[in-house]
Amino acid sequence: MLKEFREFIMKGNVLDLAVGVIIAGAFGTIVTSLTNDIIMPPIGLLLGGVDFSALAYPLQAAELDAAGKVVKEAVSIKYGIFIQTIINFLIISFAIFILIRTYNKIANKQEEAPAAPPAPSAEEVLLAEIRDLLKRQ
Repeated sequence: MLKEFREFIMKGNVLDLAVGVIIAGAFGTIVTSLTNDIIMPPIGLLLGGVDFSALAYPLQAAELDAAGKVVKEAVSIKYGIFIQTIINFLIISFAIFILIRTYNKIANKQEEAPAAPPAPSAEEVLLAEIRDLLKRQ
């Protein structure tokens, strides 16, 4: 069983998949930062200084003790974070779409490149030699 597992892991497709997952995780982090730190602040400013991560609908307020310490956390629906996550998803999807579209265009150009004409068969070479011999006589 261990030998089979090692063979499975060492296959090229599994290694390619692992590299893809790692790169996708890093790419997701970059896009999240792009959305949170660059795109959302101007959108929030245009909408009157709204901070999407702070948008929430409170269901129950936090309970405090006499010293002002939180005894029970507040319960709220954080729809602002949900909106931000949807925007992250759309940006990641668009970036992957552009990447795959570009890859497909490059792959199609390589496929469309004219193939070299096939080498003549042995019969054609022999016939050409016979033709050349007949021309000389």
